[in-house]
Amino acid sequence: MRSTHSRRATATGALIAAAALLAVGVQTGTATATPTGTAAAQATAGARTGALPKQLSPSQRAELIREADATKAATAQDLGLGAQEKLVVKDVIQDNDGTTHTRYERTFAGLPVLGGDMVVKESKAGTTLDVTKASRVTSTQLKAVDLKADIAPAKAESQALGLAKADGSKKTEASQAPRKVVWMAQGTPQLAYETVVGGLQDDGTPNELHVITDAATGAKLFEWQGVEKGVGNTEYSGKVTLGTAPSYTLTDTGRGNHKTYNLNHGTSGTGTLFTNSTDTWGDGTPTNAETAGADAHYGAAETWDYYKNVQGRTGIRGDGVGAYSRVHYGNNYVNAFWQDSCFCMTYGDGSGNTHPLTALDVAAHEMSHGVTASTANLVYSGESGGLNEATSDIFASAVEFYSNTSADPGDYLIGEKIDINGDGSPLRYMDKPSKDGASKDSWYSGVGNVDVHYSSGIANHFFYLLAEGSGAKVVNGVSYNSPTSDGLPVTGISLAKAEKIWFKALTTKFTSTTNYAAARTGTLAAAADLYGATSAEYKAVGDAWAAVNVGTRDGGGNPNPGTVFESTTSVAIPDHGAAVTSSVNVTGVTGNAPSALKVTVDITHSWRGDLNIDLVGPNGTSYRLKSAAVSDSSADVKETYTVDASAQVANGTWKLKVQDMYTGDSGKINGFKLTF
Repeated sequence: MRSTHSRRATATGALIAAAALLAVGVQTGTATATPTGTAAAQATAGARTGALPKQLSPSQRAELIREADATKAATAQDLGLGAQEKLVVKDVIQDNDGTTHTRYERTFAGLPVLGGDMVVKESKAGTTLDVTKASRVTSTQLKAVDLKADIAPAKAESQALGLAKADGSKKTEASQAPRKVVWMAQGTPQLAYETVVGGLQDDGTPNELHVITDAATGAKLFEWQGVEKGVGNTEYSGKVTLGTAPSYTLTDTGRGNHKTYNLNHGTSGTGTLFTNSTDTWGDGTPTNAETAGADAHYGAAETWDYYKNVQGRTGIRGDGVGAYSRVHYGNNYVNAFWQDSCFCMTYGDGSGNTHPLTALDVAAHEMSHGVTASTANLVYSGESGGLNEATSDIFASAVEFYSNTSADPGDYLIGEKIDINGDGSPLRYMDKPSKDGASKDSWYSGVGNVDVHYSSGIANHFFYLLAEGSGAKVVNGVSYNSPTSDGLPVTGISLAKAEKIWFKALTTKFTSTTNYAAARTGTLAAAADLYGATSAEYKAVGDAWAAVNVGTRDGGGNPNPGTVFESTTSVAIPDHGAAVTSSVNVTGVTGNAPSALKVTVDITHSWRGDLNIDLVGPNGTSYRLKSAAVSDSSADVKETYTVDASAQVANGTWKLKVQDMYTGDSGKINGFKLTF
């Protein structure tokens, strides 16, 4: 328990009382959108009101951060961190019942620890209720890190520049000199260099490639891209009201002074702030430069209002500060992107400079990257990168439904207005992501190697199923038909509830290394907080994840069970030891194994993130079911995986191979079964 926590609660209460005196003040130059239904109805959505995030003013949030900062040394001691480990407060979320979720980053011996972030959940009384860590590395392991580098920073920089050039980067240069860090996002911590490479990517997007280099050997350990790209009289939303300054500039004085600039086809700087002699902006056509500015400005306003009125967050960072927008980037640039380094959104004009990417859902998508960066900070690579992209798609759709603009009503299609494909089709589909030809409908081993814009399909599909359910239906005039990987139906719980669960998981459960298995754990925890662990909403979260092949259903079955072969032999899994196997003999099956072989695994283990799990076929081919992941902190593996085993004969001995990759936890294989 932290004795200082009650002072934080008292200070916040005083600020809330003071803020109430200002709540009826008049905002000048502000546009207000009319959401679907009332904001209050959307905010509660049938949830436990005490578990909903409190709508903090910037000053209230700043006070919570100040108090957390003042007590961070005591917190580090309570958490059992070593003497050289320090906490850095990044964000604080407070629920209506006084529960706080404090997000920390970490340093060791003065060096940033990448993968060391965590969220500490405390009751109003100051009792620590839960700690979610991006890595399970212990303080003892961290203390053993050799802090002496064997290679010079110049070698790390040279390697990073070479990697960027190999990826097609232009005007490549190191925008930040290599800095020493402790890298522990992938297991055993080690000293490394982080180099940030600037210039331009191959398509003209600004480059912020982060390269992690082993400080002992010079080997590349990891890399990720820091620029998160999505592919008035407005062009896309019709005639709308914009928040502007009295001097007729595109400055939204009621929303953190968000500004919109005209780059006039440049690729750097802020360009020129849109100004006018009247308060009428654009003419609804792409040939008028102000039109794209009006669209971007409106999208930023609607997104600000959504986060404030539905999720209780004032501004992208929760600090009341508006980001800024830049339109008319480059020439024929068919993309839009968010940069945390400038805290801004940037939009190209599309093919032939005639299709600006400034539609409402694109604006909401880009701003939501900023929300993710200021909360979970999901690394933009692998499965966490897919979750990062999906979060932006999820809230892009949520903003469209909230805005309820007649010219662009809410839907579960991404980029349907910008015609990026040239045939009128959307950029992405949430009900069946694979309709775009590349996105993934459900999880499989190795999906983390897919481009994040396509691996995001798994979470997009999950969210659609959670909100609307499976099967054919029409929403706002758009037809959907969402399948499930297990062939079982999912009953939706409504968008209003689904968006609450995802936002709470993002801001209080996810960390920088969260993968799909951990996202399932986090959203179930969020659903339990909001609706209870025995609620229909909680069950729906589990069902929706099972429907995209992440975990299994409680009490679920299979309408077409097939032929089942099962092993019930118990096999001990040695802690950080050699791989062990459990075997089952398949007989009487004609021909090859199916392309959707179901592998149901039953393993008891105190930390499932330790485990590599493979299915080995009769001919020796190995299929990875689950990789070890330090962020996967749950216990046990009781899941059904789908494997394409059609390349080998079904009959013969199949093995489940399990290896514990880290020290400190142990378990056993209870059994496994194959469904042909």
